[in-house]
Amino acid sequence: MAENRTPEVGGVVTYYDPAGVASPALVTAVWTPECINLVFVSRDEERQDSYGRQIERQTSLTPLRNMGVHGGGWTYPDEEPPPRTQPQEV
Repeated sequence: MAENRTPEVGGVVTYYDPAGVASPALVTAVWTPECINLVFVSRDEERQDSYGRQIERQTSLTPLRNMGVHGGGWTYPDEEPPPRTQPQEV
């Protein structure tokens, strides 16, 4: 059960950007079991350098299961993300 796990540095999670698009990611810091930093490979094909595709970082992320939204957080790779919901107001 995902709630009983604790993320660890070097562990793999799935990052969901604010639009809900998923990317595999590596944990770079664990502040608490509910707050991590991570790094992932940029989806932007234009972000290339001599090392290959550039990386992007996100900090102080909370698990999606605690947020009730479809993006801007993380899940374990075998965990289902929350369902996508439309905004109440625009």
